[in-house]
Amino acid sequence: MATDGEGESARWPRRLYEEGDEPDPRFTLANERTFLAWIRTALALMAGGVGVEALNAVSAEPSDIRTVLAVALLLAGVLCSGTAFTRWVATERALRRGKPLPAPRLAPVLGYGLGVIGVAACVLLFVTGF
Repeated sequence: MATDGEGESARWPRRLYEEGDEPDPRFTLANERTFLAWIRTALALMAGGVGVEALNAVSAEPSDIRTVLAVALLLAGVLCSGTAFTRWVATERALRRGKPLPAPRLAPVLGYGLGVIGVAACVLLFVTGF
């Protein structure tokens, strides 16, 4: 379905839009909202990592543990943002082909990973006073 006078060939990624049938716009828009939610999550994770390292930089006693925690948060944000687009493409492809939606692979990894990071932050708080 072209909008604003644009043809199908103007949509990117072109290879995705050349296959299957155009799904109900509500499903496509819901897929885009989910993509944006993952991007917001990635941004929050990266901001948390920068914040932890900023606290580490102004601390009287910089800690390697804080740096590791900051890097872990930054990497979680990078992982989240890097997989958000591939998830969007896979879901859009499934919608266009009328196939079942792909299983969420990032959610459990991110959930357990953030659980580990949260425990590490709690330990850091109790051991060093952060």
